[in-house]
Order: sequence, then C-alpha cells, then structure tokens
Amino acid sequence: MARPQIGPPLLSRLVVNRSSQVVGRDDELKAIENALADARGGRGGAVFLVGESGIGKTRLAAAAADIGYSTGMRLLRGRGSVLGPAVPYRSLTEALLSLVRAGGPIDLDALGPYRPILAGLVPDLGPAPGNQEAGSLVILAEAVLRLTALAGEDRGCLVILDDLQDADLETLAVVDYLTDNLAGQRTVLVGTIRADQGQALSFARAAGVRGACTVLELGRLGRADMRRLAAARLGVEPAQVPEPVADLLWAGGGGNPFRTEEMLDGMVDNGLLTRAADGWRVTESGRPNPPATLLRSVGARLDAVEPTAREVLLTCAVLGKRFPLTVVQEATGLTYRDLLSHLHGDNAAHLVAPDEQTPDWYAFQHALIVDALLTLIPPTERAALCGKVADAVEAMYPGLPGEWCQLTAALRLDSGQPLAAGRLWAMAGNRALGQGAAQSAVALLARACDLLAPDTGERAAALEAQLHALAEAGEVDRALAMVYLLDEVTGLAPDRRARLHTRLAWVAVHAGRAEVGLQSVAAARALLGPGASAADTAAIDVVAAHLEIDVPGPNQLAKAEEMARRAAVVAEGADLPAVACQAWQLLGALTRQRDPAEATALLERSRVIAVENNLPIWEVHALVRLGHDDALRDGGIDRLEMARDSASRIGAVTARYQAEVNIAMQLILRGDFAEADRLTAQVLTATTRLRLVETTQYMLLHRTVLAGHRGRRADMAAALEELRHWGGEHAQHAPRIHGLAGAFCALMEENQDLAHAECAAAVAAEDQNPTTFHLSGRYGLNLLLRSLADDISPAEFAAMTSSPASRLRWDRMFSDFAAAVLASRAGRAEDACAAVARAVASGAPYAMARHLGLRLVAPLALAGQWGSPIEWLRAAEEHFHRTGVPAVAGACRTLLRKGGATVSQRREGTEEIPAALRSAGVTVREYEVLRLLVDRLCNREIADALHLSPRTVEKHVSSLIAKTGEPNRIALSKYASATVQS
Repeated sequence: MARPQIGPPLLSRLVVNRSSQVVGRDDELKAIENALADARGGRGGAVFLVGESGIGKTRLAAAAADIGYSTGMRLLRGRGSVLGPAVPYRSLTEALLSLVRAGGPIDLDALGPYRPILAGLVPDLGPAPGNQEAGSLVILAEAVLRLTALAGEDRGCLVILDDLQDADLETLAVVDYLTDNLAGQRTVLVGTIRADQGQALSFARAAGVRGACTVLELGRLGRADMRRLAAARLGVEPAQVPEPVADLLWAGGGGNPFRTEEMLDGMVDNGLLTRAADGWRVTESGRPNPPATLLRSVGARLDAVEPTAREVLLTCAVLGKRFPLTVVQEATGLTYRDLLSHLHGDNAAHLVAPDEQTPDWYAFQHALIVDALLTLIPPTERAALCGKVADAVEAMYPGLPGEWCQLTAALRLDSGQPLAAGRLWAMAGNRALGQGAAQSAVALLARACDLLAPDTGERAAALEAQLHALAEAGEVDRALAMVYLLDEVTGLAPDRRARLHTRLAWVAVHAGRAEVGLQSVAAARALLGPGASAADTAAIDVVAAHLEIDVPGPNQLAKAEEMARRAAVVAEGADLPAVACQAWQLLGALTRQRDPAEATALLERSRVIAVENNLPIWEVHALVRLGHDDALRDGGIDRLEMARDSASRIGAVTARYQAEVNIAMQLILRGDFAEADRLTAQVLTATTRLRLVETTQYMLLHRTVLAGHRGRRADMAAALEELRHWGGEHAQHAPRIHGLAGAFCALMEENQDLAHAECAAAVAAEDQNPTTFHLSGRYGLNLLLRSLADDISPAEFAAMTSSPASRLRWDRMFSDFAAAVLASRAGRAEDACAAVARAVASGAPYAMARHLGLRLVAPLALAGQWGSPIEWLRAAEEHFHRTGVPAVAGACRTLLRKGGATVSQRREGTEEIPAALRSAGVTVREYEVLRLLVDRLCNREIADALHLSPRTVEKHVSSLIAKTGEPNRIALSKYASATVQS
C-alpha cells in the first residue's frame, strides 16, 4: 500500500520553522563560534548549554551544527534516550553511527586496539572485542576520544549530544572524560542539559568550576527579544507585531521561547490573531482566551480532535517524545493510512511531525508537549493504556532488544504489574552489565530488587547480579555491604555466594585492596566449608595466589606458587580453562627466577589452553609473557611485537600496553634511548589519562631506569618522584630502583663505590621481599662489581652462576665480565680473554652495557697485559662520547693515556672522521691534512690552505704515517685517496 505523503500546511497554520529561530542569544552564539574556531585551530574543548525546557538549547545546538557544517567540520550528533528510561551508551552510539553514515576518509586502523572497543557500540567499525577489557568504561572513553581526533584531524570535529539529562551514567562518564581531554585536539563537544538537578548538570558545573569547559546558562528572553521572536514567526518586522499581542506574550510566555510560540499559535488558531492585507490584526469578534500555559494549550488541542485521534495522541505520548508508527498501529488497531490521517490532522500536526532522522518514526514538537499530554490522562485510563502499549511493544519487538526492555518495564509498572516490571528491569540490568555499563546496571538492578521483593528466588538472583555490577564498577566498599546482605537472603545457594565473594576478591586485587581481598577469600572458603571440592576452590586459589604476592614477607612467593599450581592442575581436570590460563600464567611469573626454562614451558601451556578453548584475551596475555621470556633469554622482542599486534586486533588495550612496557625496557637495555624515551612518553600519555595505575607505575619505573642509564641523576630523581606520586615506590620495585637505575647512574658518574652500594641495597630488598621481577643485578651487575671490589670468592661465584636464574642474557653478559676479572686476578690470562669474548657475544644487543663492561675490565687487562684493552677502551670512549656520558668517556681517555695510546681530541668535526681513523687516534687537524693529500699537495700548499706553517704540516704528515702504518708520503697519499673518498 502506498503511504500518503504529508500535505502542504494549512493557511491558518504558521509555517516558520520554530527550531530555526535563535533570538536574543548573540553572546552565546559568539561563544560557540569562538569554541568552533579554536577547535579548528587545534584547541578543542566543551560547551554545555543549560536551561529550562523550551528555553532554546536545541536551537542553539542546531545553530552550532550549521556553523560547523559551513566551515567543513565533521559532525557527530546523538541524544539522550528517546523512549524514556536511560539506555547505556545510547547517545554515543547514535553519534558514532552518524559519523559512519556520513562516510568520508578516516583511517580506522590508526585506532589500533581501540577500534574493536568501538565496534562493541557500532558493528560497522569491525569485529567486536571478545574479552573482558571491552567493558572498561575509561578505555571506551579513550576510544571515543581517539576517534574524534581522527575525524577532525584535518578540518575539525563537532560532537553534539542533546538531552544529556536523559543520558545514562556511562555516557556521562565518557562525556566527562572527553571534557577533560579535548584540549589537545581539533574537537569541540556541545551538550544540552535541562536545568533540573541531576547527574548531568552536576558534572557540567563541576567541570566548569575546574576550567575544563564552558557552561552557558540560558536565561529567559527580555521583552524586546520576545517581540523579535514573535515577529520572526509571523514574518514581519518587530514594530508590526500588534501591541496587545506583545503584551499577552510577555505576560503569559514568561520569556520562554517555546511557550511564547505556543501562545502565538494559539492566538492564530483561536482566531484572535488574523492576517490581513496590511499585516496581522487582533480581531474584535475573536474570543481573547489565548492559552496562558502550555497545559491549557495542549488540552485545548486534545479536546478539539475526534476520539480516535485523541487515543492516537495519548498512545504516542505514553511511548515518549519519539515513537515508531508500527507500535502505535499495533496498539490502536488502525490501518497505516488511517493512522497517518489522524497524525496529519490540523490539531495533531501542530503537536507531532515526522522524525528527521529515522523513517517511519514520528516525534512530538517538544518534550513539554509529552509532559502536558500525560498529565491530561486520568490514572485508570493511563494504566490501561500503558498495559496495551506494553503488549504492542512486545508483539512488535520480540525479546525486547535495546531500549525497548526498559521502556516496557516502565509501562508494566505504570499499568500495575510490578513483578513483570521487576523481571524486565533485571533483564535490562544484566544486559547493561554485559555491555560494560556497570553503573547503569547497578541502578537498573536496584530497581529490579525492590520490585521483586515478593519473589525471594528472583530477588536473590537480581541481588547477585547487582553485586556483580558493583564489583565491575569498582565500588568495593558498597559491594562488600551488598555481599554480606546476600549472605542473609534466602534463595541463594552457598556456592553461588562463594563465587560472589571470589569475584569481589578479584576486584580488590585490581584495586590494590589486598586486605579486602583476603577477607573475601576467607569468606568464600567458609561458605564452601571444609568438604568443598577442589574444583570449587580452584578459582579461589588463583585469586588468593595473586593476593599473596602483594603481602610483604620472605615466603609469600612460595605460598602463592603452591596455591597457583594446585589451582592449575585442578582447573584443567575440571574443565575450567579460564582459571587454568590464569594459574599457569601466574606460575610462569613465579618460577622464572628459579628456572626460566620451566617458566616458558608453563606459559606455553597456558597459551595452548587459551587457543584450544577460544579464549583470545588469555592467549594475548600468554603471548605478552612469552615475549617477555624471549627478551630476557636472548634479547629478542619479535614475540612482544607480535603480542602487541594481536592485542590491537582484539581490542585488548591493557594487554597492548603491557607488551609495550616490556618493549620499552628492552629498548633501554639495548641502549636505544631515543626510541625508549618516545615509547615511554607515548604510553604514559595514554595510561595516565586512562588511570591504568599498574602500567603507569611500570612505565615511570622504566623512565627512572632510562635516566639512570643515561647518567642523568636529576631526571632520575624527577621520575622517581613521579613514581612515588603514583604509589609506585613500594617493596616490589625497590630492587630495580636500586639495581637497574641507581647503580647504573653511579657508574655513568664513575662512582663505583656508590654503584656497589646500590647493588647491595637491591639484593637486600629482594631478600626481604622476593618479587617476580628480574634484572636487578643479583646474578649480573652485582657479581661484576663485587669481583672488581675483590668481594666474592670463586666458590660463591661458581654457585651463583650455576643457578638456572643466571641464564638470562643481560645477567650472563655481566657475569662473564666478572669471570674475566676473577680469572685475571688468578693469573689465568687466556681464561680472562675467553670470558671477555663470551661477554661481548652475550652483550651484542646491549650497546651501552657492553661498552661499560669493557671499560670496567680494561684496567685489569692493561695491568695484566692480556686481551685488547686499548681497542676496548677506544670503542668505549667512542660510544660514551657519542651518547653524551662525559665522565665515562673521560675515564676511558685517561686509561688510554696510561696505556701509552694516542688519544684523539674531541673537537668539532670529530664525527666526520671515519671510525677506523678515530680508533687509530687521528685528530681533526690531521684528518684535514689527510684530505688535502688526496690531491698530492705539497707541504707549502697544505699550509696555505689550512693557515699553518709548513713545519706544522710536516709534523702532521709524520704522525699520520705512524698512525696509519703507511711506509711513506706517497703511500699515505694513496691511502688518503682510498679512505677519504670511500
């Protein structure tokens, strides 16, 4: 059946588009224009339009959209829940969909791991993530931030979110995050908020106080602006608005634009105001009873329509501001043609119109109309109507997807069916939890719990889900209160309550609340009782093992390993693959210090289980740990980079950053300081914004180590202070702070005594509180410094180096240098040379550490006349000079002079000298002479070119013959031609 089109408006109707009129808002428009201009220039921000209903917020937002569109900005637009109850992420989803529909070139691959996160809201962006990190609200907020940055990369991006007072808590949290982080990109956010007390208004005003946004409070219009508004709507000049009309509008409209327009339309419809050839006139015969309030105006229109049209309008009002015709048709039983004819009637068409964005949907002209219509329905009639509409929704939308679930729950409640409503709120809450909208889930499930009170079993299930939501939201204290309330509720078995305590313990692990976590573990064990099966306790053991690691004491790692191993074996046998993955990965970390080979085998086992059971997030975490093993064992980072790529593909954001934490450390050890600095800064920018505390602590620790390896003590102190600010200077980090940062900084300052003391402090800290981290020096640098200080016996050294924990490549390099020192002291020159060769081979990836080791053993080689100390010192001096460590470079030059070697001068132009000539000690001036010998110039010609005396040139030529080993000047000239020109 062909659907009728909307006909032309009747002559008696006003045809001016009410949303296009922006009167009396010059200052606000200027503020918006400035914000848009700033965003296009790279200084983004947020503007919130706040005011009562009908005051003009939507009109201003539309004006902002027009301005942004005219300047070429990308536009994203969404609005709060249109069907009544708040639906998680509804505004954001609509805004992102508007961007996708608009098309245009956006490099979505540049989103990296954040693309799958956004795909959870907009499937068109790719496969949705299959891991628990998708539920992280702050990571979703970061994903939206990055998408808007890409969208506005060249021309700016405008995000408009209407009716934020109706948005869910998760959307408000994302908006809050955007507000605080838009300043560095070409994006401006414009939000409209009704001036009612609520979360949206509170957050906007708080953001305004801290200077993160601009809040524009829209006041009522003055009399002159009211007259201008009326004139624009009537299509005349302000002076042509009849004075009685202006008086009535000013008295009854109260400066509210929407109410003013309603009054003006009422005057026209009632015949009080008519259009004549010379303009608008107030009639003598018309009854001067214009609607003084919106309620009376809407009531008058409702009374003027036939009963069927009245039923249609009231049915639409029950559905909300926007509604689909299919549901209205199902509820009223009308044909499509009849339904449209009622909606397009004179009075109805003044209240509703086709929705601009969605086909087959209509919308009321303003939310105030909906409120007015609902107040006009008698309670009994409203209850019956709500029940009928609820039936229609369930018939048209089986399963009640999306926002229909919450709407139907509200309709069932209004129709007098509280239990049915409670079941639907519970369904909506569980769905919200599955979407990662934990805060919304808490509110929805709390409502369900109240309504389900007569049904103990269903209430217990809703309480269980609510606790789950509280745990996911990180509300540890509130969850604690809830979990003990659950213990008193009948209808929930002990094993289910034990699982809730276990989940709460996991929350405590990630929140750093070890005491709370241990209490929850104890409660879970008590609920299961002494006769609990191993399968029931496996998940508890994994959580308890993680908690034990953070408990200070010398035996905690052994306790944690015992529990994790027990859990891993049981989980495999009981078909609990996720628990098995967690346990084997923890065991890999716990056993690495004792036996790296076993640790790798355990991690491989975890990865295989993850692959076989389609657990991609656990596979990625296993890859990160295996990549870390590879790096420790042989210095390679290929698997770490593979893990980073895999994490990006599935949207595992935190796993990606964990991979980059390990990559950054390897870059530092390799001496690639510039790339390490870049990666560290990049990750810290994201993790500090995301409040990923643990990852931020590790990166700040790495920044401390990086400064130490560069010999920059002030930078090291600053990084350490920032680490303290993030709560990172605790017992587990102390070994690396001393052994990997402080000791190396001392060596870069040529202070071996301080370095020795720092290493000793690292070992002592590790003895007091064993950790799962490595490279603090126990099996490496500490052995070298002790051997140089003659502070270790051959027997102790042999025992230390025979431990499996000493096989890590970084440590093995230093222990080989230490072996050379011990062999030299014992007079075994050949063994010392072999040990240095092994150290150099082991240290191939580690430029700075390798050259440092050569500098440290060279004095013994010089004294004992073994090895090639001059070559070692020249190479070390060149490295530390180039990397800007003057103390070590100067020490190398001093040792070279003591060894009788010629030391090259460090003047401007040294870098131009080929490495072979620099190693031979050729100076800048000598190299200038050598270059001129290419043309076979005589001493006088060279002297004139370089402004030297011929005698000085002759000395330089003689020195060059000696340093290059050439027999005479002719041979030196040929050598110059081959060397300089190559």
